[in-house]
Amino acid sequence: MAWQSDPDHNELNTNYHSATARAHAAGSWFSGGPTISGQYFDDHAIGSNEGYTTYQGGISVPLWLPGQGTATVKTANAEALTVKERLKVARMAVAIKVLDSTAAVISAKRHLAIARTLQSSLEKLQLSVSRGVQAGEMTSSDQQAVIAEVANAQSECSLATEQVENATSALEIILGRPGVPDLLSYDEISVAHARALPLSLLEKMDPRVKTAEQNVRTANAGMRLARASFMPNPEVGIGAIHEKQYGSPWDNRVGVTLSIPLPSTVRNVPIETEARNKVATAINQEEQIHRRVRQELTQVFSHLRSTENTFKNTLLASENMNKRANDMTRAWQAGEVSLIELLRAKTAAYSALQMRNQAEVSWHAAIIRAIIAAGEFE
Repeated sequence: MAWQSDPDHNELNTNYHSATARAHAAGSWFSGGPTISGQYFDDHAIGSNEGYTTYQGGISVPLWLPGQGTATVKTANAEALTVKERLKVARMAVAIKVLDSTAAVISAKRHLAIARTLQSSLEKLQLSVSRGVQAGEMTSSDQQAVIAEVANAQSECSLATEQVENATSALEIILGRPGVPDLLSYDEISVAHARALPLSLLEKMDPRVKTAEQNVRTANAGMRLARASFMPNPEVGIGAIHEKQYGSPWDNRVGVTLSIPLPSTVRNVPIETEARNKVATAINQEEQIHRRVRQELTQVFSHLRSTENTFKNTLLASENMNKRANDMTRAWQAGEVSLIELLRAKTAAYSALQMRNQAEVSWHAAIIRAIIAAGEFE
C-alpha cells in the first residue's frame, strides 16, 4: 500500500519506461532523423535578365559510426537496468519508513495506555488519601504529594495523546489510508532465515549494492559509446538539380551526396573525459556503498541481539517492580510504609513498564529490519 502511494514509485516507473524506449529507438538503421535541403538561384538579383535559374534539393540521413549503434543500445539498456535497481532501493526505503512509523504508533499507543492506567491508579489513591485527611488519619502534606503525582500523570497522558495523533497521522500519509501493520506478529522464527545467511551474501543481495554495481556497468557502457563516437556522424543522401540556362533547354540532374565531418580533439576530448569521470565516480560510489551496507548490516544484527537481551531484562525488571508496587500498596494500607514510599514505588513500576514497552516494540522492529536487510521486503 505504501509503495503504491509513494511519490517516487511513479517517477521511477516513468524513468524506466523512458530508458527502455531509448533502447528501442537506438535500434534504428540511422543515428538520427533525415535532413532536407533546398536551394534556389537566379540572375535577377545582379541586374541581369538572361534567364539563368536553378532549383536544387536533397535529402540525407546520418549514419552510425562503426560500433556506435550497438554501443548506444547497450548504454540505453544499462540505464534501464539501473532504474530497475533503483526501484528496488526505493521500495526498500519505503519498507523501512513503514516499519519506523508503525513502531512509533504502537509505542505511542502503549505509552498512552500505561499513562492512563497510572493516572487511574493515582486518582483512586487520591480519593483514599482525601478520606483519610477528612478523618484526621492522614496529613495535608500526603494529600498535596498525591495531588502533584496525579497532575503529573495527567500531563503525561496529554503528551502521550499528542504522540499518538502525530504518529498515526504520519503512518496514514505513508500508507495512503488508515491502518496499523501487525508489527508484533514477527518473532524469532520470522527472522531465522535472515540470521542463517552470511553477511557477505546479504551484502551482495542488497539492492543498494546492486544499483551501485549496475551504475558502474552503465558508466562503462557510456565510456564505450564515447569511444565509438570518435567523430560527428557522416551523412549520405540524394540530390536533384533542375536548371535553366540562356539559349539551352531545361536540364535535370540527380546525384548522391556524402558529408563526412572529420574528427576533432576539441569535440572528442571533452566527451571522453566526461565519460571517464563518470566511470571513476561510479566506481567510487560502489565502494562507498559496499562499505556503508557492510557496516549497516553489522549494526542491524547487533541491534537485533541487543534489543532481544534488553527486552528480556526489562520484562524481568517490570514484573518485579510491579510486584514491589503491589506489596508497597498492601504495606501502606497496613500502615507499615509512608505514602511517599508508595508513590515512589508506583512511579518506578510505571517507568519500568514503559521501558519494557519500548524494548518490546524495538525488538520486534529490529526483527523486521533484519528481514528487510535479507531482501524480504516485497
